[in-house]
Amino acid sequence: MKSIPIQELSKQTGITVRTLRYYDQIGLLIPAAKTPGKHRIYSDDELKKLQQIQFLKRLGFSLQEISDMISNPEWNWSTSLMNQLDFVLNEQKKLNQMESALRAVLHSIAVEGETSWDVIQKLIHLSGRDPSLKHSLRQQMFEKREVELLNLLPNMNSTDPDSLEWIALLGQLKRRMQDGPDSPDVQRIVRRMDEKRLEVFEDEDPFVDKLWEIRKSRAQSEQMGLYPIEDELLQFMEQAFEIYVLQKDKKQVEEGETT
Repeated sequence: MKSIPIQELSKQTGITVRTLRYYDQIGLLIPAAKTPGKHRIYSDDELKKLQQIQFLKRLGFSLQEISDMISNPEWNWSTSLMNQLDFVLNEQKKLNQMESALRAVLHSIAVEGETSWDVIQKLIHLSGRDPSLKHSLRQQMFEKREVELLNLLPNMNSTDPDSLEWIALLGQLKRRMQDGPDSPDVQRIVRRMDEKRLEVFEDEDPFVDKLWEIRKSRAQSEQMGLYPIEDELLQFMEQAFEIYVLQKDKKQVEEGETT
């Protein structure tokens, strides 16, 4: 029988001496023998068992579960593994929800320019909405084809480039409200917003107009599950777009007169 001192076993497996001693105390991994000086000695059998313990720990099983599994020759492995898989999938779902919530908070800070309980409260209120109400309103307000277009809207929980750019543009617009809707910087932001609108919703003006009217209604916007934007910012955005459209039309007329 090969003799492996505890220090050597720790070195081979990466398990600390303290952990190996604990495994001995709880009866999970008892050494093959002890020296007269009480030093623990392990054999290849304990090494193999320790590898089994490490593998099961990586699968997420508790030490008590591992002890039951490796000590019972009639253990139902299929049931245990299926139960553990269900547990992992549920935990994964919770982690995905946490990730989504964290991204929403970070993106709301990008829009609001600061973090506060007011911002957090918006997200809490938004997440508490009944999904069936959102679905019902979408079916009432939009045609079937338009409902599909709603999936192309920017999402506060998303990391796709389009959503991130929309979030950044909205944050920039809010921070420049004091400059006035006709300022060059504001008009530059609005121009990019219009370019992005055309990239996704070109020839969909009725849909965009309908969505904008819903956005301006706090109640309908909330029911739709849209991120709450202050009335002041919505009004400013509308003023800036009106100026942008007038300037765009004027430029097109002037270019038409010169051709």
